[in-house]
Amino acid sequence: MNKERQVLVIFPHPDDETFGVAGTIAMHVANGTPITYACLTLGEMGRNLGNPPFATRESLPKIRKKELEKAAQAMGIDDLRMLGFRDKTIEFEDDEEMVLIMDNLIKELDPSLIITFYPGYSVHPDHEATARAVIEAVRRLDESARPTVHCIAFSNNHEQEIGQPDIINNITPFAEQKKAAMRAHASQTEWMLKELEPKWASGDKVALEWLTTERFYTYSFK
Repeated sequence: MNKERQVLVIFPHPDDETFGVAGTIAMHVANGTPITYACLTLGEMGRNLGNPPFATRESLPKIRKKELEKAAQAMGIDDLRMLGFRDKTIEFEDDEEMVLIMDNLIKELDPSLIITFYPGYSVHPDHEATARAVIEAVRRLDESARPTVHCIAFSNNHEQEIGQPDIINNITPFAEQKKAAMRAHASQTEWMLKELEPKWASGDKVALEWLTTERFYTYSFK
């Protein structure tokens, strides 16, 4: 992996950065690259409140904020930006204002690489709205000034429509940091980890491949 000047990671929810990007983030950190993570919400509408409930809608964002901070620490992120939007409302924000927010971030940080979702192929309305704003902000830059954009896609039809990812990162050396980031988001991942941890320990190939490989699409503006 080439060393980047600055990486800007932009996702709407705490834990979006962990499932498909944590190892790549840790790899960039180990490479000496500054990382900024801009997280738009605190995930206060997250599904998992526990059974019996461990949180209310009012207390969940406080819990998830602490989890996000802990996950960022596990990955080595030292510039964590919480942008203060409300979960499940990004799609209703003014499009032009969202683009301006992304534009301001990009112009402040001058990243050589941005990591976000792939518009049209990221399922959740908040994912899609965030991705659209990021891509439009980059599109408006002079072509010579555009950073590379790596996108995550995971809709059911994405490979049929946009093909296979062109960036495949083997993050095996950083798997423990990815696990630590997942554990940090315990309110949302505890149930998942109960299934995954034994599979990792037993050497299950599918589970280990998911853990140690992260895939991205280089977004084309042509």
